[in-house]
Amino acid sequence: MLKEGSWVQRWRVTLGFLVGVAFVVLARPRVSTLATGGAVALLGLGLRAWAAGHIRKNSALATSGPYAYTRNPLYLGSFLLGLGFTIAAGQPLLGLLFIALFLGIYLPVMRVEAATLSRLFGEDYTRYADAVPLFFPRLMPYRDAKTGGAKFDAALYLRYREYQAAIGLLIAWGLLALKALFVK
Repeated sequence: MLKEGSWVQRWRVTLGFLVGVAFVVLARPRVSTLATGGAVALLGLGLRAWAAGHIRKNSALATSGPYAYTRNPLYLGSFLLGLGFTIAAGQPLLGLLFIALFLGIYLPVMRVEAATLSRLFGEDYTRYADAVPLFFPRLMPYRDAKTGGAKFDAALYLRYREYQAAIGLLIAWGLLALKALFVK
């Protein structure tokens, strides 16, 4: 079990970038893989943006927006971004690497964060966790009288610099598109 503040939590973004570089090097993108992967990645980007506008890290339990469907919409969005990037790369074996890394990094991190939220929010978090899945979304939204009606807050999106994910996606897609055009 990971402890809060473990190296995996601190280095997961850096590891993601390093794996991203390896993906670009090993990629064999085509127009069809770029288009399909791009659609999946855009879903992930949108989910991350939506989630960022509903979370107030460690100060309030997020149960509105995408948090009404999954306890980890940011990580689900990251999964979709990574899956889209993997599809775009056009190398099926990279999919195995992506899944192994995602499970090895994010599943333990989700568990540590769940324990932290349980300590911070007690019974409110327990009720929420009992009703809302850790990762895969539920079909009907969870309703919480305290935060269920919270609206998307663009200031939160900016505070958490979620726009960096969009910039990263543009750079990654640009590199893959260049590779598709010029490297055979």
